[in-house]
Amino acid sequence: MSDVERIVIVGASLAGAKAAETLRSEGFAGEVVLIGTEPELPYERPPLSKDVLLGKKEPVTAQVHDQQWYDDNNVDLRLGTTVSAIDPAGHTVTLPDGSTLGYDRLLLATGSRVRKLDVPGADLGGIRYLRTAAESASLLEALAVKPRVVVVGAGWIGLEVAAAAREHGCDVTVVEPQKTALAGVLGEQVGGYYMDLHKRHGVVFEFETGVEGFTGADGRVNGVQTAKGVVPADLVVVGVGVQPNVELAQAAGIEVATPDNGGGIVTGADLKTSAPDVYAAGDVVRWSHPSLGRPIRVEHWSNAKDSGAVAAKAMFGREVSHDSVPYFFTDMYDLGMEYVGDVPRGASYHVVVRGEPATNEYQAFWLDDADHVLAAMHVNVWDSTDALRKLVASDAPVDPAKLADPSISLDEL
Repeated sequence: MSDVERIVIVGASLAGAKAAETLRSEGFAGEVVLIGTEPELPYERPPLSKDVLLGKKEPVTAQVHDQQWYDDNNVDLRLGTTVSAIDPAGHTVTLPDGSTLGYDRLLLATGSRVRKLDVPGADLGGIRYLRTAAESASLLEALAVKPRVVVVGAGWIGLEVAAAAREHGCDVTVVEPQKTALAGVLGEQVGGYYMDLHKRHGVVFEFETGVEGFTGADGRVNGVQTAKGVVPADLVVVGVGVQPNVELAQAAGIEVATPDNGGGIVTGADLKTSAPDVYAAGDVVRWSHPSLGRPIRVEHWSNAKDSGAVAAKAMFGREVSHDSVPYFFTDMYDLGMEYVGDVPRGASYHVVVRGEPATNEYQAFWLDDADHVLAAMHVNVWDSTDALRKLVASDAPVDPAKLADPSISLDEL
């Protein structure tokens, strides 16, 4: 690539910022334009529902880089700017004022947005979502007065918010249509361990019931209407998942997966989309994973970080393959967890547990019918993640009895 070429990155996210960083570290000397809708400098999202929401860290600590870094590295950072259209044939993007910006390579790191509830009363004051730095700061302020909190959704965000609210001294009720916490991602057995954790910390659960609407007075929410009755609330936090921001790509004729296939912009392992010179990274990409042998989309921090770097190298002309084992972590109360791997939606699996969940120090493994490890997780068993990752990456089946035996080293398996 010559020095006069321009790479445009749509999405001033972690993936977008890491792509810009990698382009410069790899020696790309052309123009780098990083465009983002939010007014803040690119930041990492995990702290927003953890240390920032607990009041332990300021939002600025989540920034990927400070402004000086972008200035020093000649990255044209355009914040508060939403790209309205892409013209793959003309190699241009359209800006809010109607002008166009040409590109030689384009990276779509448009991320995802929260799913919103469309029920009566959904527009009442006091109903919150948590995705952005501004929303985290506002929610922290709201928790400080110790309101009665109802969390809608017992997924990762919902449970992290519940933990933070309890640590702020709030009464917390979680409403969830499934039988237990995290049932959709961990299964009922392991999800039940998280339910027990939160119950020990005073969280009340309403399972197997959905939200039918919200009640309110004077424009503010005062209750969550479920099939079982009304749960009183001064503050409601909705955490029912996210959806990828594919509309920009879809309107440009770039291949996008259907929602029942997980959604996302479709790419190969090199993160190239169906359009020439257009790549995708972060939450929005659904790529063909070389090791897993199937397409996946991952909505976690590690994928945003890793895929941004891979896409940058691909745009710079390197031979690359996005082959990272999916990774996720959470912190709640005194629990620290790391999870590696990916269990396909609807897959048949069985769970092997090593250790005692009641002690908050254990490991769990999801095995397919042939006893291959699809995913693995540790809770407060530190320095074991590399061993878990090796088990997931291996094609060899394991003996479930040995896997469950703490006296046998994971490296032996």
